[in-house]
Amino acid sequence: MSSARHSGIVRKDAKANQNNPEARRPTLQPLHQPSTILRPAAAAGGSRTIFIQTENTPNPDALKFLPNQRVLPEGLSTPFIEYMSPRSTLAPPHPSPLAANLMNIDGITSVFYGVDFITVTKAADANWAHIKPEVFSLITEAVTSGQQMVNITEHKPGEQHHEGAEEDSLAYNENDSEVVGMIKELLETRIRPAIQEDGGDIDFKGFEGGNVLLKLRGACRTCDSSTVTLKNGIEGMLMHYIEEVKGVVQVLDQEEEVALAEFAKFEEKLKQQKGSVPASTEGKDSLDSVPG
Repeated sequence: MSSARHSGIVRKDAKANQNNPEARRPTLQPLHQPSTILRPAAAAGGSRTIFIQTENTPNPDALKFLPNQRVLPEGLSTPFIEYMSPRSTLAPPHPSPLAANLMNIDGITSVFYGVDFITVTKAADANWAHIKPEVFSLITEAVTSGQQMVNITEHKPGEQHHEGAEEDSLAYNENDSEVVGMIKELLETRIRPAIQEDGGDIDFKGFEGGNVLLKLRGACRTCDSSTVTLKNGIEGMLMHYIEEVKGVVQVLDQEEEVALAEFAKFEEKLKQQKGSVPASTEGKDSLDSVPG
């Protein structure tokens, strides 16, 4: 199966190489602006310096923090955990004391854990100047205290389950068709790394009628340019390499659909007030569009 998947991707690439390979090869360019914060922290043997790096994301309301250590426990089957409410930080099977504290900060709307990074998303009307110092303080305290950022607990019958952590949707499944296997391989090797660099991740939700169903997570989930990312970047690359793919469809939660509808109304109101002045800009994207 693995050889079939690999050859399936190469077959489309080989067609492009017959002409000008460099001109038609899609590229991924993560967008981030790193900076490093040095925090002196007390330790049992005296004091030491904690390196916490922060990176901007394409989403102005989301920042990526790298605590210079693993965030998710070893052996965890999911590549990410996303906490969307204070209650979710306490729910099994992956409660997190750090996420609970972060969600208690006024203005924080979600906390996303990657393998080695934390993405914190704020409300649009909140100010990073007030929030960022508190976030640094809590992450520093968690790192220096040695507390486990994510606990693994057993899910008991009748107990509310945390939906922000799922099995890796890009993992190999022997029941996958050849096309689905190729889609997963391309998402895993070429697209997921760029999405993770931007403080998020991606969920594969299915392949129906030629359309790849995807859900963006973390910083990418609420980014204004998420539609551009899907259409110009991910869709273009999948269609370039896999001829069976006809398009990409973003899967939204009910809350996200409501939020997008409200944002559209707000944009329309601004346009009416300002005439021809655009209400918003798309911003830079982390996935380059496919040429030609």
